[in-house]
Amino acid sequence: MAVRAHRFSAYGSALLLAVGSLTVMSAGTADAAPPSPELCGPGSAINFDRSDFQATPRIDNKWFPLKPGMQFTTTGTVTSADGVYERTVVHSVTGLTKVIDGITTRVMWDRDYADGKLVESELAFFAQTRQGAVWLFGEYPEEYENGEFIGAPSTFISGIAKAQAGIAMQAKPRTGTPDYVQAYAPKVDFLDCGTVLKKDQHVCVRTGCYNDVLVIDEYNPLEPPEAGHQRKFYSAGTGLVKVTAVGGTNQEFMDLVKVQKLGAAQFAAINAAALDQDERGYTVSRSVYAKTPRAQLDGP
Repeated sequence: MAVRAHRFSAYGSALLLAVGSLTVMSAGTADAAPPSPELCGPGSAINFDRSDFQATPRIDNKWFPLKPGMQFTTTGTVTSADGVYERTVVHSVTGLTKVIDGITTRVMWDRDYADGKLVESELAFFAQTRQGAVWLFGEYPEEYENGEFIGAPSTFISGIAKAQAGIAMQAKPRTGTPDYVQAYAPKVDFLDCGTVLKKDQHVCVRTGCYNDVLVIDEYNPLEPPEAGHQRKFYSAGTGLVKVTAVGGTNQEFMDLVKVQKLGAAQFAAINAAALDQDERGYTVSRSVYAKTPRAQLDGP
């Protein structure tokens, strides 16, 4: 499968411009980023304060709960200039933590399949503030083509190469409030913006019907208007249940089809695989990922 011009990720980014090569990112810097401009419009400046975050990576935001050992599967279709293909993403909340930009984050491991073939394996890093907002601190997405690993050019880590963490889910989302930055990584042309579009919506998918759904509109202002927007639907207590598209030539429509609590053996296997990918990152992304501490397995 050809490298896609855009990458869609249900729990992580909405849109990410391709960097045009399959080599690792250019060398970055671990220096703190300068004060953030209002990248997503008035009132959207990133207000990152390490003292706001919990010492432990518990994430219990009702719209974005990430409990270790839980696994969520979404399926649907993606339409692009290359045609239509079926997509399945398996999202696993690992028992791993990783310190990024001074914050202990929870590691999410996503496996992304197009027409049944693995095209991406991603580690994403989340942490929650004491007020309840969930932040995204970076992603290490390994790309595959025809079953072969081809690189991780879209890697970004907060605090390195001017990348900045952003808000994956607000503590108390309200309509009519300013748009917000979900993450920013200028070296890979990554900028996601979120808008609280609707609340209390009714949505039915294979896992059931939900009456309390929050709708977030996501877009990348670095792209032309015809690129379109992505909309994500979150149910309280469950998290993401649906993804749709508005406009654009690349459109993704995904539904939650399975939620399961992993058994002990399954959970151990997921953790081992995620640790293996974390270790590979130190060779694949020497200028970015290799500057982070290694992921750690939760203690007993």
